[in-house]
Amino acid sequence: MAEPLVILQSRQDDWLGGIDRQALIHLAQDRYQAIVQHPKKYPTILISELEPLFFLASFVAASTARCPAFLANPGWAPSEWQQVFQQVHPDLIWGIVPPNFSQANFSQANALQIDAPPPTPGWIMIPTGGSSGKVRFAIHTHETLSFSVMGFCKYFQIDQVNSYCVLPLYHVSGLMQFLRSLFTQGKFVTSPFKSLDFTSVDPSIFFISLVPTQLQRLLQRSSPELSQFQTVLVGGAPAWTELLETARQQQIRLAPTYGMTETASQIATLKPKDFLQGKTGSGQVLPHAHLSIADNGAIAIQSQSLALGYYPHLFSTPQFQTDDLGYFDAAEYLHLVGRSSQKIITGGENVFPAEVEAAIRASGLVKDVYVLGLAEPHWGEMITAVYVPVNVKVTVLMIQVFLNQELSKYKHPKQWMSVAKLPRNEQGKVNETVIRAKLLSFFEEKS
Repeated sequence: MAEPLVILQSRQDDWLGGIDRQALIHLAQDRYQAIVQHPKKYPTILISELEPLFFLASFVAASTARCPAFLANPGWAPSEWQQVFQQVHPDLIWGIVPPNFSQANFSQANALQIDAPPPTPGWIMIPTGGSSGKVRFAIHTHETLSFSVMGFCKYFQIDQVNSYCVLPLYHVSGLMQFLRSLFTQGKFVTSPFKSLDFTSVDPSIFFISLVPTQLQRLLQRSSPELSQFQTVLVGGAPAWTELLETARQQQIRLAPTYGMTETASQIATLKPKDFLQGKTGSGQVLPHAHLSIADNGAIAIQSQSLALGYYPHLFSTPQFQTDDLGYFDAAEYLHLVGRSSQKIITGGENVFPAEVEAAIRASGLVKDVYVLGLAEPHWGEMITAVYVPVNVKVTVLMIQVFLNQELSKYKHPKQWMSVAKLPRNEQGKVNETVIRAKLLSFFEEKS
């Protein structure tokens, strides 16, 4: 595929929404010239831009010049920026770091910097942290991201991808939407989720990507435009059964996906036709990837879109071993059952949080829930549920009565904590570190 700036300059059609096309071209050219004039041939660039115009101009310029580029979340807290500057030695910073990230923070981070060789030209470092909250960067290239685009197009049997993006562009879920549109001559519209306005587009020719919490909010609004989209991709975190069933009842052309930053977004997807026909799971594997499942259910991935490693280290083998557990059914559709690291062993029994969470959600008594295991001398681990009740009248006893019909007794949470909101990131993933700290404080106050 041609260089991003070349493609950007060659397009004369009105393909951008939410961004001025000429302004993007001019700014990308200016930043490309800043690279050309830099003393280093391949300066390392840190991109921390909140506005889509500035982010995309920076990314296009850095990618075209084959400069190592680190993508950053402008909303990171000082402690997260400290983690970043322990790893990253930028020659150029486009955008800003928080004003309250003082010189003392920089000095402390610099003192702990990882002694690593400079990143290789062409590397694109995309941030990932999962549920741990620890910032690290998956190493991608122009080629791995291009393979992701080609696999997507082949799987959906389309030549042109029109994307309506409400996800952050520094994250792989937002970035890949832009690249699909750029590389396939499709349309690209970006909009903050809080101010969605579908009136400017024809939804029937657009893909839109959502995390489960965004899908839930749109379904609650009874937004009629959602059912008109060509495809509604949902991923980033597991979507619960009731949410999927509501989407099916409203005839949303939903496509539940499985993927991650390390694979440059999705590598398995349930097509909308299958979803509306009642099929479940994450669908079949995209053509650019191969998944294998061990006897214990652990998923391993080989893919042309697979990251090279976590900066500054490269993967030692072409096979990426995930923490996810799953299986293929007779039609080769992937089904996820949980994560091995989240498996709770209580009284010698294995319990997967996703199953318990699904049962609690099915009660209709909670808006949100997260289940985890806490160390306990007698049982090994104690199943613990942190939940957001639908109203102040909901009691733990009410939920427990419902669970009696849904789960074996050993799968019932032994500890419960009600909260106003779960600490989820933009992709819908819960920060378990924060949850565990809240639980520790909660139980200390009770004792």
